[in-house]
Amino acid sequence: MLTPNAATTPAAPGSASASAVVAPVRRPFAAAFRGLIALAAATGVVIECVYGSVPVVLSFFTIWSNILVAIVFALSAHRAWTRRPPLPALWTGGVLLCISVVGLVFHFVLANGSSEFNQAAEIAALTGPKAVANQLLHTVTPIGTVLDWLLLTAPGALRPRHAAQWLAAPATYLTFALIRGALLSPDVPTRYTYPFIDVTAYGYGGVAVNALVLGIAFSALGLVIVGLDRVRPAVRGRENRISSPGAGGLK
Repeated sequence: MLTPNAATTPAAPGSASASAVVAPVRRPFAAAFRGLIALAAATGVVIECVYGSVPVVLSFFTIWSNILVAIVFALSAHRAWTRRPPLPALWTGGVLLCISVVGLVFHFVLANGSSEFNQAAEIAALTGPKAVANQLLHTVTPIGTVLDWLLLTAPGALRPRHAAQWLAAPATYLTFALIRGALLSPDVPTRYTYPFIDVTAYGYGGVAVNALVLGIAFSALGLVIVGLDRVRPAVRGRENRISSPGAGGLK
């Protein structure tokens, strides 16, 4: 006697699969946009490596974040083109937070002449490929990532717990940066990659205070992103969405 299976048994009323209800679609615009953002991040990192010391370049949080952007956006572009489910929101939201912090810290702290930690003179002196890389890494990729989130990603996937989980990235970087600084000779110019974590200038106590302030800022921004994700309107047009509301889906 033949045993009925899914291929031969008619589906019960109201039990149609999700794939039958919403057919997967290719999203060429989303794929192209994410591919361009991945390319911008990768180009900035490559330029920095070509015109600088690779070990030094790879020790900056900006580079870490842009490498994550390049990887995650390349994967997301491929998924959008091949009709595959989106990446988990924990990943995409974490990249959004990290690269947003990169852009905000650069423009409002490091490039701000009135900031205690400003490096405006050094930034203004950049020319040629280095200036291009600087704009790609600190301006283009943060803005592109935010636009992708606002315009090409359906809302509702982020959760409050994600904001706490995302802190693992800056905490890992801070640990790395302090260990690296402790191991390097005091006369190395890039011993501490950012002025606010310079133990020579502020001591470990001062750096701890700076790190706490930055950690609170990271956490607050993460919660803001989650909150906005819960209330922002969805962009009309299913073909332009990279993730669904229920999808699980950081120099």
